[in-house]
Amino acid sequence: MGYLRPATLSEVFPAVASGARVLAGGTDLYPGQGSRLVGPVVDLTSVAALRGISLSGGLRLGACTSWSEIAEAGLPPACAALQQAARQVGGRQIQNVGTIGGNLCNASPAADGVPPLLALDAEVELLSAAGARRLPLARFLLGPRKVDLRAGEILAAVLIPETALTGRSAFQKLGARAYLVISIAMAAVRLTVDGDRITRAAVAVGACGPVASRLPAVEAALLGPVAGAADRARQADYAALSPIDDVRATAAYRRRAARELVARAVESCA
Repeated sequence: MGYLRPATLSEVFPAVASGARVLAGGTDLYPGQGSRLVGPVVDLTSVAALRGISLSGGLRLGACTSWSEIAEAGLPPACAALQQAARQVGGRQIQNVGTIGGNLCNASPAADGVPPLLALDAEVELLSAAGARRLPLARFLLGPRKVDLRAGEILAAVLIPETALTGRSAFQKLGARAYLVISIAMAAVRLTVDGDRITRAAVAVGACGPVASRLPAVEAALLGPVAGAADRARQADYAALSPIDDVRATAAYRRRAARELVARAVESCA
């Protein structure tokens, strides 16, 4: 197996273009390979340009930023859901090594980081030797284990616009136990409140479809008085969800759970 751990992007692009597998923490890649990792592999975690958190206008999260770094950063209340999710990605050892970019590129329907990022209107920055492009996160995630990465591209950063760094947010997750568990359903809610009224709402649900998704009908139902918002969340239209039956839960249970998780998240941040 060939293994490369470059320090600069100029070293990364030739390796990726030649077909090397990208490693950005390895907490999904290694278990998925069983007892042997097939190479060649290019490890991105020593590239300084792909790490770190910067808050100037909008928020930039380098793709190789760890979940521990995100959880412990001084971020606006709008990012509370993302930080709550970061504390529930596996155990502490996984949070220290696993990265936000690796989580997104793995493209699990139950990836904990995705609903909070969708609620923050996140975009991804993609780089290759040919240049850069940006995509909304919702368009980057194509389906289970499928993302819009072109040949020779890497995910370089996650970008949150300044307009999404308003209000407060909350994350709710349901699993078979409290920690170290794959989600049965999860929800992230971000609300902007003016006086006693909700003026903006963002709601995203994960593990209830091929990809996590925003729910515009639920968002519309939340606008209005803060009083009764959780009840409106429970009564809203969740027809956009498409959960499945599997070993963790039935589709019907997931749909009921999503409704309750959204309502609880509304209660937490309203």
